[in-house]
Amino acid sequence: MSNNWKDNSTKIRKGEELNFGNLERYLKEQMPDLEGRLLVEQFPSGFSNLTYLVKVGERQFVLRRPPFGVEIKSAHDMGREYKILQALSTSYAKVPKPYLYTEDKEILGAPFYMMERVEGIILRAKMPEGMQPNAATMHGIAKGMVDTMVELHEVDYEAVGLGELGKPDGYVERQIEGWTKRYLKSKTNEVASIEKAAKWLHENMPKESAASLIHNDFKYDNLILDSNDWTKVIAVLDWEMSTLGDPLMDLGTSIGYWVNNNDPEWMQQMALSPTTLPGNPSRGELVQMYAEKSGRQIDNIVFYYVYGIFKIAVISQQIYYRYKMGHTQDKRFAALIGAVKGLGAMAMQAIEKDRIDDLF
Repeated sequence: MSNNWKDNSTKIRKGEELNFGNLERYLKEQMPDLEGRLLVEQFPSGFSNLTYLVKVGERQFVLRRPPFGVEIKSAHDMGREYKILQALSTSYAKVPKPYLYTEDKEILGAPFYMMERVEGIILRAKMPEGMQPNAATMHGIAKGMVDTMVELHEVDYEAVGLGELGKPDGYVERQIEGWTKRYLKSKTNEVASIEKAAKWLHENMPKESAASLIHNDFKYDNLILDSNDWTKVIAVLDWEMSTLGDPLMDLGTSIGYWVNNNDPEWMQQMALSPTTLPGNPSRGELVQMYAEKSGRQIDNIVFYYVYGIFKIAVISQQIYYRYKMGHTQDKRFAALIGAVKGLGAMAMQAIEKDRIDDLF
């Protein structure tokens, strides 16, 4: 296993360039101690908010801004994400330090914020074979991920000043209704399985199991691992969808992203994280690890899994819709309608077989 697997930046994608002159003037106004030439690159991974590496002399920062061509609503609310980082940075060590935020669209065309760059390891789906963790390390990483999620769900959100971030009561129903509306608004193709899954979720909603701060996108590629000990999580990224809600819905999103090594090949091709490598638990085993660490009773896990699958399908559909409308030129997005169909098939198998593993 190599320690050279870093999350590297690269040249900025066409159509997603920043106004370097405006950015440099703003940064030197806000941080007058900065010295040196401004250099900006882009982190190529991710499908939502855009992330850039900003270098000024010896100092490095990460800049986050919404995608081009979208309305700035809660899913891309930079101010909200910045507030979450500010609140958590005083009590939850696993967040990057936030530095500044502006709503001034005259600078880069949209609100944005800057945070520290945390250097470490980020696991990606297509890791070169020589850099893949061995089975023991992979199992340790999975345990570290679960432990970190449980730690987040135990944060006293009132004490850190996030009591107004969301409304835990009625969270499950609002999520099912909200994601269904988002799907219909961005619909481009007839995908019967997705609409059947939406109907089933409406008919099988449990009451909230608890209320906690939840991340809503908790998976391997949103974790930064210690370069010297990959089983230690040192930072959690991408807080744009974090809110107050049911922690089991958060878990449902995570297992929605979790692809088992015996899932169909077409499902494994869609994996965004290396969850199929030896040493990884199955979805069911991951749920058991969470239950043991948190002490929470987990009933009706199929509902939470189907919810996770459905939500990811809707996000994929929304991004595909943006691509079809010409709002982004990112060629990765052209294949996302296939992901929507595949996720629909997984959801229906889970419903029909009443389990979350061994679906085909």
